[in-house]
Amino acid sequence: MLRIAIVGCGKIADEHAQHIRRIPGCALVAVCDAELLMAKQMHDRFDKVDYFDDLESLLSRARPHVVHITTPPQTHFSLAQRCLDAGCHIYVEKPFTLTAAEAEGLISQAQDRRLKITAGHNLLFTEPALRLRDLVNAGFLGGEPVHLESYYGYNLGDQAYARAFLGDSQHWLRRLPGGLFQNIISHGISRIARYIKSDSPSILAQAFTSRFLRDLGEHDIQDELRVIINDESTTAYFTFSTQMRPQLSLFRIYGQQNGLVLDDYQGTLIKLNGKKYKSYLDNFVPPTELGSQYLRNAVSNMRKFATGQLNMTGGMRNLIAAFYQSITDDLAAPIAYREIVLTARIMDAIFAQAHASRQNRSALSSALEESPPRDREASCKATV
Repeated sequence: MLRIAIVGCGKIADEHAQHIRRIPGCALVAVCDAELLMAKQMHDRFDKVDYFDDLESLLSRARPHVVHITTPPQTHFSLAQRCLDAGCHIYVEKPFTLTAAEAEGLISQAQDRRLKITAGHNLLFTEPALRLRDLVNAGFLGGEPVHLESYYGYNLGDQAYARAFLGDSQHWLRRLPGGLFQNIISHGISRIARYIKSDSPSILAQAFTSRFLRDLGEHDIQDELRVIINDESTTAYFTFSTQMRPQLSLFRIYGQQNGLVLDDYQGTLIKLNGKKYKSYLDNFVPPTELGSQYLRNAVSNMRKFATGQLNMTGGMRNLIAAFYQSITDDLAAPIAYREIVLTARIMDAIFAQAHASRQNRSALSSALEESPPRDREASCKATV
């Protein structure tokens, strides 16, 4: 029986606890939070498990085999180190660490101690995502992927919600190296990292603040991101947006023969047939095939809903179960360590370019404000 503990008792911790309770062969034995009341409330919600406000007390008294770290990202590295030192396997919520160097350090420490470690990239383990992986491995694309497209949207809500969320100048999100991006984009980047062969691909990123946030007087947090990634054999586009509608969590993968489209919000996986039809058949056959696939996906989702199998966080359950199996059966961790590190490296490069972009815009804005009107007009023309 695996003994499981959770460190960090915020909203996401409840989802972890609910899935842990449904996985055979494991038991949630303790929770911990720096705010004892948060830990106590989780203790009340989940079978009166032991609760602590100190990690060392949890490790020594509850003696967990596995620790889930669901705290703010700034604490992931130090907490994970302490859990590894205590001999625990660890599941770290996204983003895995603040930097690629930290990610490499944790993985190296885990390997030295012969412990397992994984990142909370749960969208890789939804049922449609697992089917996509099986099709790619079976050769459906006709070889290695040629091009990838990953889209991830985040809804800031109405202005009242955005003001409450962004109005705190001390919010932990503002202190992340990648700001809002860092807390979210690993979901989309990890999909790309799975299929990029180079450990140091070319990355070109452009980040900016949406008009929505600028109209609220917010100029520090960037919430729109466009990225091009190239490893000389596969290209990839990544788009993050708080404003684009419909809001997307979408992944497209194209090979030399066929392609696949995964839509998280719809729970669909669509096969794209690369065959070219003669004459006007292209106007009839592909739309009919696509319509038939969407209908089959809809019927399948209805059946899952009727039988209680349609779960919005099913990917998390699958990832947790696969991680536990890797521990009990001494298998490879469910997410390759190279993918975790590459995801962090790509994010590091994106954040560096986003920061430089923000600095350049700030410098230009200051220069325009200080320059005489004629010089200001010339500067504007020079930047177009």
